Amino acid sequence: MNTINNISSIGGTANLLKENTTLKPTGGSAFAQQLKSALNEVNEIQQEKEVAVADLATGQVKDLHQAAIAIGKAELNMKLMLEIRNKALNAYKELGRTQL
Repeated sequence: MNTINNISSIGGTANLLKENTTLKPTGGSAFAQQLKSALNEVNEIQQEKEVAVADLATGQVKDLHQAAIAIGKAELNMKLMLEIRNKALNAYKELGRTQL
């Protein structure tokens, strides 16, 4: 029953969205800071996943469910960041095609 309670702590991406709505737009520096913060969070999650995978490989895993959750969380966050990157690149390309 303890692992079910820990699933609610997976909401890292939900926190990104919540933080984004509470900030007031102040220009490009705020966007850059938010993007850097999101990338740092994804990096931390990826590092946690690496530790979980290493523990699985060496047999030192204490809770298999928590390791699986960490791996799934990292995969989901990476997919989200890749989609954000793709959308940003598409927007940049569209701006380049815009005629003045």
